[in-house]
Amino acid sequence: MPHPTRYALVGVGARAQVYLDALTRRAGSIALVAWADTNDGRLDWNRDRWFPEGDEPARFAPSELREAVSRYDVDRVIVVAPDFAHADLVTTALDGGADVVVEKPLTIDESGVRRIADAVARTGREVTVTFNYRYSPRNAELRRIIADGEIGDVTSVSFEWMLDTSHGADYFRRWHRRKENSGGLLVHKSSHHFDLVGWWLQDVAHRVYASGGLRFYGADNARRRGIASSAVRGSVDASAGDPFALDLRDHEVLRGLYLEQEHHDGYLRDRSVFDEDITIEDNIAVIVDYARGATLDYSLNAHSPWEGYRVAVNGTRGRAELTVVERGALLVDAAGRIRVVDPSAAEDAVTAETGRPVGEHLVVQRHFESAREISIPRARGGHGGADDALMADVFDAPRADPLGRAATWHDGVRALAVGVAGNLSLAEGLPVRVDSLAFGPAVDAVVPALDTALVGAAAPHE
Repeated sequence: MPHPTRYALVGVGARAQVYLDALTRRAGSIALVAWADTNDGRLDWNRDRWFPEGDEPARFAPSELREAVSRYDVDRVIVVAPDFAHADLVTTALDGGADVVVEKPLTIDESGVRRIADAVARTGREVTVTFNYRYSPRNAELRRIIADGEIGDVTSVSFEWMLDTSHGADYFRRWHRRKENSGGLLVHKSSHHFDLVGWWLQDVAHRVYASGGLRFYGADNARRRGIASSAVRGSVDASAGDPFALDLRDHEVLRGLYLEQEHHDGYLRDRSVFDEDITIEDNIAVIVDYARGATLDYSLNAHSPWEGYRVAVNGTRGRAELTVVERGALLVDAAGRIRVVDPSAAEDAVTAETGRPVGEHLVVQRHFESAREISIPRARGGHGGADDALMADVFDAPRADPLGRAATWHDGVRALAVGVAGNLSLAEGLPVRVDSLAFGPAVDAVVPALDTALVGAAAPHE
């Protein structure tokens, strides 16, 4: 009988919990043999949560990853560290002799792409990027409709994503708030969405134009709106009635992972969203031309009163519309704190309280026909039921998937390319061609090769 696949995990913060759950439920067929984090306290907390019997994986420092791969005979390394560390960790694991599973985004900039591409070419090893939104049944149904040709050849896509003042605000409290850490929301968050569009259309971006800025969060905007003061930290000095202050003491996992461990490294998870040092955008609009001729208009707002997204795909035979409302409203309780209306409650009860229907609806209307709603399979779990299906793809035996949801590092580059080009466009105020990005010859051999093939099939926008 073959030995179980041996894993190492780098980064044991909040997102790592879904991996730890999947790994421990599959103990025996796979094995987590080593783990690392920059904060020993987070490792202690995770040990007590996931390995209460004392069978903790071996610990190593992130800087010792290459040696750990050899020492513990690691087959695959899972990278769930902050985005700016991805390129270092992925290349080190590959050079150490392991395959890699990395959370999106693949990395944050052109230099990181070149380094990963060179390491893949040098080692011949595999890199899997975990784009979990591909696995949500609603998104998979839209992919099926497009692939089946129900709306003909796609001519344009309109994609609007709303992050509410709980989820959206959270990117401005933590390390994501600095662009050098996350690449901004165009890279960290929107890479999900650009991957979806590329996957839906089976196409690659050709040219990108972006506009946006920091227009709601940050100190300047607070002063402009007459917000005289704001708590520096939500857990320590939040004033009563401040709905933007996150008190980590109210959240078991966040309290254990961050508040109780900050004395190890000084990392603060609950900083004010109206601080001076925020450098990422909270409102973004992007126009993307694709190689086969379709155009995407995309927007992201990080301070919406409700959370969800709307997608409309126009084709030569009709139109498909996907509407998802994950939270219809955030309400403030008597103490002035945010109360999230539970989206798992009965839909009519949630609708009555928030005033907005919560749920997901996919409608197809072909030319000269009536509209019809497409049934979406129901799934429970994180990200619209996507996380469990993604973990099965990552950890279980390969299975046939006509929708091709498993993503390679090439997919990671293609999604990242839109965000990187968008950031350049924001800086320069001009459209940016994807083939002008300095991704290096190793990537040119695979990514623009597809671009060239598609451009040959249909003239791109010039």
